[in-house]
Amino acid sequence: CGQVSSWYIFGAMGFYPACPGDPVYQLCSPIFNKVEMNVGEGKTFTIITNNNSKENVYIQSATLNGEPYTKSWIHHDDVMSGSTLVFEMGTEPNKSWGLIK
Repeated sequence: CGQVSSWYIFGAMGFYPACPGDPVYQLCSPIFNKVEMNVGEGKTFTIITNNNSKENVYIQSATLNGEPYTKSWIHHDDVMSGSTLVFEMGTEPNKSWGLIK
């Protein structure tokens, strides 16, 4: 039914639906430098991956619409609003990024 392949495409873009029916996507390491998704009503959800390489597989930090983003997930409403998510990648895990405080 395409379910596994669609999860791969999500993950390759840098986010995936961990729990079907829950409007929250988990963030993960994208394989693309840039992805643009038409989300309707003339809006585009853009994912930009800086310092992306086979060695830089760990998210160091992220911004959403230019503001620091420290969550390890993104809400469906943020995607559908036509926002821009930027990942900074590195060779070592940033163990302080994505922690709930």
